[in-house]
Amino acid sequence: MGKIILTSNVTLDGVVQDPDGAEGFERGGWFHQFVGAGDLQDWTARETQEALDAEVLLLGGRTNEWFADRMTERNLAEGRVSPEWANRVRSMPKYVVSSTLEDPRWGNVTVLGGEVVKEVSELKRKVDGEILIYASYQLARTLIEHNLLDELRMVVFPVVLGSGLRFFDEISDKKPLHLVNTRKMGDGLVFYAYEFVQG
Repeated sequence: MGKIILTSNVTLDGVVQDPDGAEGFERGGWFHQFVGAGDLQDWTARETQEALDAEVLLLGGRTNEWFADRMTERNLAEGRVSPEWANRVRSMPKYVVSSTLEDPRWGNVTVLGGEVVKEVSELKRKVDGEILIYASYQLARTLIEHNLLDELRMVVFPVVLGSGLRFFDEISDKKPLHLVNTRKMGDGLVFYAYEFVQG
């Protein structure tokens, strides 16, 4: 049985929207505005180890597009992404939840185009190990709502935006969590890991 883990960057007030500024959100771009060199080094090391530990990636359609855009040879050559992390992500099996995706644009992708809860439940039964979700907020909310998410990992950035999309904006009921890890990263970031309390 697989363990589904959602990992994300988040502001201190819980905003997950547009960390790199590519979506055009007026308060977007906060990732690079509020990360120092030491922070980024720790962040990259954690992100790389997380990918190495996972068996598969599970992505929503828009997140798949975002990653496909960034996993180009040009970005690798120009040092825009960590080579070890990028090579791992490109080589591992990826499952993309989408009813419209026809061309995944990168390799080793299986499209899950049916009923989300059923397909992800089957994937969870099939995989032995960690199933890692990057961002994919709409997918994450669905999985949280149906008690399919096992762990939430967040890197908290030292900024308050005051508005923007948050993971838990549309959750219909309380979701208890258990803190399993916390640590400082660099000079300004904090990592938290929580397990969802099931049952």
